[in-house]
Amino acid sequence: MTNQELSLKILELVGGKENVTAATNCMTRLRVNLKDYAKADIEGLKNVEGVLQVIQMDNLHIVLGPGKAKKVTDQFKEDAGVAAGMSTEANWQENKAAMKAGQKQGKVKTALKAVGDIFVPLIPGVIAAGICSGLAGLLAFACPGYADNKVLYILHQILTMINTAFMGSITAWAGYRAAEKFGATPILGGMLGAITAMANINNIAPLVGMWVPEGGDPLNAVLRAGRGGVLAVIFGVLLLAKVEKWVRSKMPDSLDIVVSPLVVMIICVIPYILIIMPITGLISNGLVSIVGAVCMSESVFIRMIAGFLGSFLFLPLVAMGMHHGLVALYTVQLETIGFVTLYPALAMAGAGQVGAAIAIWLKAKKTGNKRMMSVIGGALPAGVLGIGEPLIYGVTLPMGKPFITAGLGAGFGGMFCMAMKVAATTWGPSGILALPIMVAGGNSPVTQMVCYAVGLVISYVMGFLITNFTLKDSEVAHA
Repeated sequence: MTNQELSLKILELVGGKENVTAATNCMTRLRVNLKDYAKADIEGLKNVEGVLQVIQMDNLHIVLGPGKAKKVTDQFKEDAGVAAGMSTEANWQENKAAMKAGQKQGKVKTALKAVGDIFVPLIPGVIAAGICSGLAGLLAFACPGYADNKVLYILHQILTMINTAFMGSITAWAGYRAAEKFGATPILGGMLGAITAMANINNIAPLVGMWVPEGGDPLNAVLRAGRGGVLAVIFGVLLLAKVEKWVRSKMPDSLDIVVSPLVVMIICVIPYILIIMPITGLISNGLVSIVGAVCMSESVFIRMIAGFLGSFLFLPLVAMGMHHGLVALYTVQLETIGFVTLYPALAMAGAGQVGAAIAIWLKAKKTGNKRMMSVIGGALPAGVLGIGEPLIYGVTLPMGKPFITAGLGAGFGGMFCMAMKVAATTWGPSGILALPIMVAGGNSPVTQMVCYAVGLVISYVMGFLITNFTLKDSEVAHA
């Protein structure tokens, strides 16, 4: 099917455009909000050519694969006549017990979901910036005299600019997205986020007694430019949304468009700079210190335990919809120390699934389960590239046990990566596609990439071995 044909077929099977209220996409899914879910033909959707899986929660997740999801979603919005009004959500386990657990929306989970909704749409920029940062680092390492070569120097400058275009304005991007999430005017949220990084704050800090003593390190100031980072932005925009709603409710219509934005910004900026930024700065420093004490510990044993547990537990976090909450932690680390320490180990989770899937494929071939061979054959290349959803929803989760053995196998790869202090310039890509971003940390960029690649191989092998030894042929034959 063409993208338009697929869009129209999906629209027909979800009950027509009169049943669709909103739609959006993540990297691999079209996500649809419906007025009446009883009108959707779920089984029909699953049988449509191009649809990898259909997952029903409080909205409908139609898994289409990377690249395809964005194109089909754009067409679907046009065909259905809706805007992107739905927030993205995390992945969920399909089996009954995990689905019930996922439907329990506590305060912690709601907060993590809100963080995910803010940051997930920023991931394409995060990936582009991080890869360019990694390539710039590799170029400088491979060619120390690159500045003397015009072509290499220009290339290095371009890569650096692309990275800075995102990272230099990350608080503004986060503020814009937070305003969309919390119901404030997006450009005002972006402005508040941009203020976070402005040098003018360094001029205000000494006047309010929040600077460091003469000769002290400005990074230790209670208030300084960038203090609190994206955490400050989230809380600041939450305040802005409430203030804006109150101001607009009191403002005459004739003055609203001119006066309200000015009043809202003036009211919010003062407590934002003097209260929210210092407090969230302490929180950010605390988070970075805790993660650093584990992931960058001088004890290799502590790092290995952290790597194993992180890799093993990541897939369950994905299944429970809590993994996007880690994005705030990644961002705080990236802002504070310039790289991400935990992500390389967590990226091993998909590699463990690849090894488990190969073991299942061999058992499926042995027992004559051609359907399972076909499912794995289609999903495995994507898994190697770091796109794990086809394997999650087509193989490991429905079977149950491989979901656990894949995590165990991944744990050994995560343990190795953490032991070698592999760090990333960003987050987002995994599998072999993540090689260009695994160039940060204490070793040379090439050494870091090699260590990450070795971690992938370890995860493949251990995922295969543990699954092969614990999964019976009969369990695959009837899967």
